[in-house]
Amino acid sequence: MNGLMMDRQLLVSSILQHAERQFADTEIVSRETDGSLHRYTYRDAASRSRRLANVLAKLGVTHGSTVGTLAWNNHRHVEAYFAVSGRGAVLHTCNPRLHVEQLVYILNHAEDEVLLFDATFLPLVEAVAPHCPKLRHYVLMSDSHAMPASSALPGLACYETLLEESSDAFVWPEFDERTASTLCYTSGTTGNPKGVLYSHRSTILHSLALSLPDTLSLSAHDCVLPVVPMFHVNAWGIPYAAAINGCKLVLPGPRLDGASLFELMETEGVTCSAGVPTIWLGLAQHMEQSDCRPSTMRRSVVGGSAMPPALIRTFMERFGVEVRHAWGMTETSPLGTQGSLLPKHASLPVDEQLAQRSKQGRAVFGVEICIVDADGNHLPQDGRAMGELMVRGPWIAAAYFKAESPALRDGWFPTGDIATIDPDGFMQITDRAKDVIKSGGEWISSIDLENAVAGHPEVLMAAVIGARHPKWDERPVMLLVRKPGRLLDKDEVLAYLAERVAKWWLPDEVIFLDGLPLGATGKVQKRDLRQQYGGVLLDAAA
Repeated sequence: MNGLMMDRQLLVSSILQHAERQFADTEIVSRETDGSLHRYTYRDAASRSRRLANVLAKLGVTHGSTVGTLAWNNHRHVEAYFAVSGRGAVLHTCNPRLHVEQLVYILNHAEDEVLLFDATFLPLVEAVAPHCPKLRHYVLMSDSHAMPASSALPGLACYETLLEESSDAFVWPEFDERTASTLCYTSGTTGNPKGVLYSHRSTILHSLALSLPDTLSLSAHDCVLPVVPMFHVNAWGIPYAAAINGCKLVLPGPRLDGASLFELMETEGVTCSAGVPTIWLGLAQHMEQSDCRPSTMRRSVVGGSAMPPALIRTFMERFGVEVRHAWGMTETSPLGTQGSLLPKHASLPVDEQLAQRSKQGRAVFGVEICIVDADGNHLPQDGRAMGELMVRGPWIAAAYFKAESPALRDGWFPTGDIATIDPDGFMQITDRAKDVIKSGGEWISSIDLENAVAGHPEVLMAAVIGARHPKWDERPVMLLVRKPGRLLDKDEVLAYLAERVAKWWLPDEVIFLDGLPLGATGKVQKRDLRQQYGGVLLDAAA
């Protein structure tokens, strides 16, 4: 017997319609590429999104067509989020930090027909356009006065002009909620990037889970600033979740330095933000140097990579900002786990609470996680057993876009992360499978070593790689960036670590650098470090 409930489709357009009806006057504020602030409301965004939907129809975009974007976090990008998917097309957010060859690959692989892009990326678009024969229309997301005098792009159109010439009379179509809504590609650290194709249903369910009290805890009383780029896994779904809950939405545009973010947080009254650890490191540096602290921001969500416990402590104890770890990946939309503490943890000493917060957290409702050994056997949740992290749920990828082979293993998605899960369900990433250091048959966690040294007051950033060794196969090599003006040396580093990790974990070499290579999503590129420094121990032995 079936239930007697209405069968309404879960569609991205319903989010915008809800925001227009319930939160019409709530602001969306965005930093423009020229540094100015643009302000309007959800009512305005809904009207302009309908205009954009009509524009797309005039450009020949039909149900199932793919529309690409190369844009910062700003109000026009929000309009594209809703207009493209809402009319039944697929929004393909392109990462401008990819190599040109990779960008050409994903534009062709996705079969984009229209490209909407910010003025910042005009030279990049001109470089890729000759290699993308299926792109028929190029739309510069700017006012008419900011259009270039000339361009190599055929028929370059102005976004604002197109909107002015179109009506906002548009009825969002109804279709199956399993229809594709957005397409995001992995960062392509090995081989070509892989496409992950989300559905309207998965997007809505993911947005609701993101809003829960233990995750972002969003409401109409919040002002949320997604620092994570809108071209990276749909800004972790925050633009959708903000509209569902009526949050004031603040978008930072291209200015992601600590000083600019702090100013925006203070002037707009931001209560919640989300980004990768390198963003919070820059913000902490600015606040420490300027002797200031946020007056309204109360919580931040950190993902992309592990945040060092020392930095978590700084935010919580010095700046009064709760740090919530989360874990996910492009293939998980991205929310998989969140790290808010349980009531039982309130009585723990501060250091033990901090250790718990440093984990990547518990699976949110709708997501299941487990760890398995090399033979696929499920391992116990005892906080000690380490295995590959597996995940499944309604917003987890079942296959890659246009891939010939399935992505799943026995019905689970294999993440490539090595993790433990404790009896309370808290998962902790101990390493990527490709980053764990295999020394004499034993495993050394590069993340644990990085977290240990990050607590040193003179360390700004750290990365640990496994370098080839003539006897032990691999041994750890630590790459460090000192804080400005500090004279930290190798002996001091090893002495500091000797009190915090097992003796056999101590790095065989410590190399000081001016900076670490960061990838398209703000993560340290260990592949580049391995290529450059993976042979230093063999060279020394020779």
